[in-house]
Formats: sequence, C-alpha cells, structure tokens
Amino acid sequence: MAKTRNKRSLTIARHRTSVSLEEPFWNALTEMAREEGKSIAGLVSEIDRARTDQDDGISLSAALRLYVLEHMKRGQAEGSS
Repeated sequence: MAKTRNKRSLTIARHRTSVSLEEPFWNALTEMAREEGKSIAGLVSEIDRARTDQDDGISLSAALRLYVLEHMKRGQAEGSS
C-alpha cells in the first residue's frame, strides 16, 4: 500500500515552493539535513541547484527521492566494506 504524500512549503532560491513526498522521504531528508548541520530547506536548495545544473528535466520531488536513494545506497556500500 502506498504511503500518503505530504506537501510541505519551503523557500528555495528566494522563492516559495511546495513539494509533495511520502513521509519516509521527509524523515530521511530531515535526518540527512541534521547530520550535515543544515536546514531541510538548505539541503533541498542544494539538491535543486544540482538538478537544474544537470538540466535532465526531472521534478524536484523526483530529485529528492533519488538523492535519498543514493544516500542510502552509499551507506549500505560503506557498511558492507
């Protein structure tokens, strides 16, 4: 069963935007931001800048999910070494 998406409003690149993600993704982003000493908005801004620099046409929500996935994969790879 799909998890309910939660929409949150953030200020990134000096403008307000809303992002819909499932709660486990918000939880993961919150933890990653805390580990890096950043706000969620700060982390999302960095991900957004990287997404727009790549110009691959993916949505911000998709970019955030992929960021979380890559972070988890790196953690698993480091844990198995």
